[in-house]
Amino acid sequence: MANSTQKNTLKMYGIKNCDTIKKARRYLESHEVDYQFHDYRVDGLDAALLQTFIDKLGYDALLNTRGTTWRKLPEAQRDSIDNADAARQLMLEQPAIIKRPLLCDASGSMLLGFSEATYQQFIQEKS
Repeated sequence: MANSTQKNTLKMYGIKNCDTIKKARRYLESHEVDYQFHDYRVDGLDAALLQTFIDKLGYDALLNTRGTTWRKLPEAQRDSIDNADAARQLMLEQPAIIKRPLLCDASGSMLLGFSEATYQQFIQEKS
């Protein structure tokens, strides 16, 4: 940590073995940005936190329909995920299906996904 004052520390949500998470973490570390990492598999995901994400970003943005976890679901189950309640239940049961990384700041601003340009802009706006 760069300093002990309660500056606007970022929190990253995801799964540590995800390649995109690794890239995002390397970016933050190479730019000496303080952040906390929340691993859904290790630290869990509660319904209230997930609801906050859904309220801010929408369930369709959070649901990773291009990943392995989604493709492994039976077609009937994939077809049944057509509303926020169904998507929330699936994401709670299988957090690996949530797009990542999700970067949040203390004020509640959120950035989903990773690119150096969007991270640079998000971090500059927070400092």
